[in-house]
Amino acid sequence: MAEHGEVRPFSNIIQAERRHSERVREEMARLGIEYSDTNPFLGNIAAPATMLEACQQGIDAEIENIALYDEILPTIADGQVKATLTDLQWASRERHLPAFQRCVDRGGEPGRGSGLGGGHGRNN
Repeated sequence: MAEHGEVRPFSNIIQAERRHSERVREEMARLGIEYSDTNPFLGNIAAPATMLEACQQGIDAEIENIALYDEILPTIADGQVKATLTDLQWASRERHLPAFQRCVDRGGEPGRGSGLGGGHGRNN
């Protein structure tokens, strides 16, 4: 967003990702798993040159996320963790991926309004 501004779908999705991170941190704390508050990748990945490229990268990332959840969910025994990760996969598949696809369909033009569900919904 520093490169292209606070535009949709990124402005909505970054808020959702913050909520997702908080849910994961809560589960880790519940299970006594330590985590770092620092992101080692922050500032180390160059922003795409265009919004269209950024949205395409978003599609690719969401597809990878969905596949990762498909791989790890069957291995999770804790019901609460499984429910949390299932909700996060749902958000990737049903909210984030379509938002990035709409952006690509618009040729990289930013969206208008608050987006599908206004950033609300099933634990977006």
